[in-house]
Parts: sequence; C-alpha cells; structure tokens
Amino acid sequence: MKNAELKEWIIKQAQDIGIDKIGFTHAGSFEHLRQSIEDQQANKRNSGFEHKNLDERLNPNLIFDNPKTIIAIAVAYPSKITDKPENKGKEKRGKFARASWGVDYHDILKEKMDLLITKLREKTAGQYAFLSMVDTGALIDVAVAARAGIGFIGKNGLLITEEFGSWVFLGEIVTDLEFPPDEEIPNGCGECTRCITACPTGALMGDGRLNAKKCLSYQSQTKNVLPDEFRKKLKTQIYGCDICQTSCPYNKGKDFHLHEEMEPVFEDVQPVLEDLLVMSNKEFKERFSYMAGSWRGKKPLQRNALIALANSNARNSLPLIWQVAKEDVRPEIVATAIWTIGQLTRSWTDELKEEFAHVAKRLDSPIVQEEYDKVLSLDRYSE
Repeated sequence: MKNAELKEWIIKQAQDIGIDKIGFTHAGSFEHLRQSIEDQQANKRNSGFEHKNLDERLNPNLIFDNPKTIIAIAVAYPSKITDKPENKGKEKRGKFARASWGVDYHDILKEKMDLLITKLREKTAGQYAFLSMVDTGALIDVAVAARAGIGFIGKNGLLITEEFGSWVFLGEIVTDLEFPPDEEIPNGCGECTRCITACPTGALMGDGRLNAKKCLSYQSQTKNVLPDEFRKKLKTQIYGCDICQTSCPYNKGKDFHLHEEMEPVFEDVQPVLEDLLVMSNKEFKERFSYMAGSWRGKKPLQRNALIALANSNARNSLPLIWQVAKEDVRPEIVATAIWTIGQLTRSWTDELKEEFAHVAKRLDSPIVQEEYDKVLSLDRYSE
C-alpha cells in the first residue's frame, strides 16, 4: 500500500475511533521557536510546567529514532453544561475551566491514539515504530498541530480550528513512517484583539505568547499563597480560566458534545465551595480524581475556594472559614482564610479581634503573619 493511500486509511480509522481532526507534518525541527522560548525563560514568563529539556522540545530526532512524520490529532470538547439543574440552591459555587470537564483528557486522547497505533501496527505488520504524547510530552502541541494544518495559533496562544474553534484537546504521534504532509492554515486573527483586551491580568502578549506568571489559569494551579493582584480577578474560578476563549469570535456558537466521557457533571465542575473546604483527601480523590483539574491535589482548589467565597460575598460561610483558620495546619490555607475573613467581616468586636490574633499566632508562620498584618491595616478592621 502506498503511503498516500495509507494516509487516507488512517484518516478513516481516526474518524471511527472518535478523533475529530487529524493532520500530518514532517518530523523536522522546530528550531525557529528557540529564540522566542529562550526569551520567555529569560524573562521568567514560562510556567515551569513545560518539558525541561528545550532541545527535546524542538527536535523530534532527540526523542525518537529516525522520525519521518508527526501525526497531529484534535478532539473537541463541550463549552456548555447540558445537565445544569433548574434550581441550584443558594450555596456559593466555584467553577472548573472547561478543559477540566469530564474524564481527564490526557487519558482520553492517549487511549484514542493507542487504538490508532494498534491498528497501524497491524496494518504495517509491525514494521514501524510510534510514540504518542499529550500535553506533558516533549513536543509543543500547538506548534505541531499548526504545522500539520489542523488550525492556526491565535493571539491567545491556543490552536484555533475552523470547525471547533479552540475548544479542542491536542495530541501527536511521532513515527518513522513517511507521509505526504498537509498544508498549514494561514493565521486568521487579523486585527482582532478581543482576547487580549478581555484578559483581566494582561497576560497575553499579542503575538501568540503569554506571560504564564500573569495567567489566571497558571495562578489557579500554584500551591503557594495567591498574590494579592490575582485574588479579586479570580472571581469564583477554582481551576483554570476560559476568558480568552469565551471572548474569541471563532468560538461563538461552538459547543460540541461528541464524546460522552467528556460531558461535565454539574456538581463536580461547579462544586459547592463549602464542601471543598471540609473534604478529606479520600473524599477528594473519590470525587475529583477522574478530572484533569485534580492533578495538583486539593490544596490549590481549597485555597481558591476560600478566595471565591470572599469574591461572592459569602458572609454566611464565615463560621466555616473561621473553623478553617483555627484548625487547618497548612500555612497557605490558613493565610488565605485570614484574608477571606478580613474581606467578609464588617464589624470587629474586641472579642473577635482577640480571637483573630490567636489564629494568626497559632502556626508561627511568616506567611500567616503577613496576611494578618494586611487585614489589620484595613480601615474596616477598626470600625
């Protein structure tokens, strides 16, 4: 079978497996990206979650023997919740970004690519090698997908497809099989800057790069005390951020429910904030471990839940927040609880001030003391 014919066969198999878009590109280097990435690193605008070896990120031949082709895939995910109850109750809820809805996309894409590889090995009698990766692999997913003609890289740094907008997960398969490459798609952003304007922290640089340290999605996943400048801007988000996607014209009206395992469970993707604060490790794993948003553990989500309670003016939650401040042993959580108490408490009695001082001294932690001192400086503390 000629490789052009085999390529068409692969496309058909991919459709049957549930891969929504597929493209092919040569396995040459991405060296043209080196200067940009090194500039990001030098200016500390990278997240630190990236693959550590830059040479391997740019050169497929360093991670695979004699690569000839990279097969890029895209799988569309929903942008709207279909099972939202009519009466949600009065509880304050947080939000997971859409990329964390449903079963962890790493597992879904890996399973689909493994199925495709199995079919390819059978078809080619095991003569060729394959290596699949999703997000956490060496290669830069958006760069591979753009060169494979799946879409173009928008000013928000995300891959934008004609059919699904940017609501897609990306993966790739490196192989020593050689296929005719697909053509790249011209950038379609034009003069539009809606995502740049919409970003509340100014994280987007305008050229497809972002300052990850300013990105709310990145900040929502850190485990330290969230810097002051991001707390109000986080609103009620507890994981990730969708603002640069929801503001994009290419995403208008795009909502695809093609994969049952990606469907969001409302109670999980918009959980009651108070429930998160009292959840044990076992309960957290049982409820959220299937989601991509659980990968950093419960501490960042609990920290964000406290911030979300402050941002939603949840004064009815103050007794529970006080309990967290008095009993939790993690300085980052106690410090955030102290800030939340400062945001929500409007009347300070002498007894309350004494209790607050005791909370601040309990862990003998500099970060707890710092948040306590900030609250003391608020005008309303002395009211």
